[in-house]
Amino acid sequence: MGIISFIGARSKTKKQDETRIKVSDYMTRELITFTPDQSVMEVIETLVKHKISGGPVVNHRYELLGIISEGDCIKQLNESRYYNMPIDDATVDKFMVKNVETIDGNASIFDAANKFIETKRRRFPILEEGRLIGQISQKDVMKAALKMNSQHWRDF
Repeated sequence: MGIISFIGARSKTKKQDETRIKVSDYMTRELITFTPDQSVMEVIETLVKHKISGGPVVNHRYELLGIISEGDCIKQLNESRYYNMPIDDATVDKFMVKNVETIDGNASIFDAANKFIETKRRRFPILEEGRLIGQISQKDVMKAALKMNSQHWRDF
């Protein structure tokens, strides 16, 4: 006599395609941006008012020129104190980071997470045909994780 199992056949969990969970699904599209000729004090006011840690710098065609962050602003504050120079004259173009890494909007959210870990960046702009269309932050990746919490990570 053989062993009889009362457990029915289990359906295999269909593994979802990682590319389905895209950066573009979780990126922020309505961005606070800055221009190269804006004052650093104006940037500081905006960062504090909107509780953000930085933002993209764009030209009038919405092409990405750089990123300015809290750290860049703090450097300017420190330098102005050290050299006894007024901060009012400081503009974004002198203090922004110009060599900016971007990420493809079609990349998976997991690729974005890995890129955040590898680069220690806080945000990545997303470009389409050379124009800024959005930005993904570490917080956006965490929001994606919360949204997917009811599903099993291994299924992705």
